[in-house]
Amino acid sequence: MRFVDEAKIYVKAGDGGRGCVSFRREKYVPRGGPDGGDGGRGGHVILKATIHLSTLLDFRYRRHFRAQRGQHGRGKRQAGKKGEDLIIPVPVGTVVRDAETGEILADLVEDGQEIVVARGGRGGRGNWHFATPTRQAPRFAEPGEEGEERWIQLELKLLADVGLVGEPNVGKSSLVKALSSACPKVADYPFTTITPQLGVVETEDYLPFVIAEIPGLLEGAHKGIGLGLRFLRHIERNMIIAFVLDASKILPEQPLASLEKLKAELEAYNPVLLEKEQVVIVNKIDLPEAKKVLPYLEKALKKEGLTYCKVSALTKEGVEDLKESLAQKVHVIKKRIHEPAATSL
Repeated sequence: MRFVDEAKIYVKAGDGGRGCVSFRREKYVPRGGPDGGDGGRGGHVILKATIHLSTLLDFRYRRHFRAQRGQHGRGKRQAGKKGEDLIIPVPVGTVVRDAETGEILADLVEDGQEIVVARGGRGGRGNWHFATPTRQAPRFAEPGEEGEERWIQLELKLLADVGLVGEPNVGKSSLVKALSSACPKVADYPFTTITPQLGVVETEDYLPFVIAEIPGLLEGAHKGIGLGLRFLRHIERNMIIAFVLDASKILPEQPLASLEKLKAELEAYNPVLLEKEQVVIVNKIDLPEAKKVLPYLEKALKKEGLTYCKVSALTKEGVEDLKESLAQKVHVIKKRIHEPAATSL
């Protein structure tokens, strides 16, 4: 399935039905008077988050959405039927903005969460509302109000517990494949992954968690270099940022150079990202080049007080330990988030 994480759509709520001009005329009812019914309300346009979608691809083929208008009022004070609301499903994690002002209208992060993006017009009142002692036969009624219309911008930010961040070709796809049942494309050239990949990681002692592979970041990614800005937004949702380093490409004299570049890009994009829980994953430890620099790297990581795990996605060495470590961290963070605030005595 093609991954699409941005879309711009036009929404138009239904117009309200007009009120009716009618008079009651029955053989044995003298002076029946006005009895025009009210028009029905126009249908709303509603966005609803669902876990059954994972991309905004559908909006590439349909960009205009209109809700049903309300029916007109009828005689005998019969109100017109209101227009049906138009419910548009979007993936969980969709940010909804007004395309003209840029204002955030909603951040749909839960399954079933809804937002009315265009309200239907109110139905017009029938002529019976306007009867008075001095105007007993009003020959007018209200027209229905027009429904709201606007262009809205949809932006999908993936919901994952752990985000794998690293330069191209450090083995992120191989790690996702080793940790979960996902099958991302794996090859020996840069930018093998051009869309975020999700996988579900299962362990014996903790609940499953979701891991996301973010396409490779180059220096200057926050300015749009490489795949840059297109996918940096997805990191904002992650509870844990896992920096993936290629142990075979680390220089003994600058063991943390790659890590510092990655952190600089995240900080330039959004400094808040560096406040998240961080883990360093040192990959490709099975290669001869890696064995030479690991002592320098470990010493530097310990000096910085950074949590790290050594793995080989190819041979699966250290993978089970990495699963347990990440699962434990996710469990602790979720428990902290969902703990009720302590009430003061």
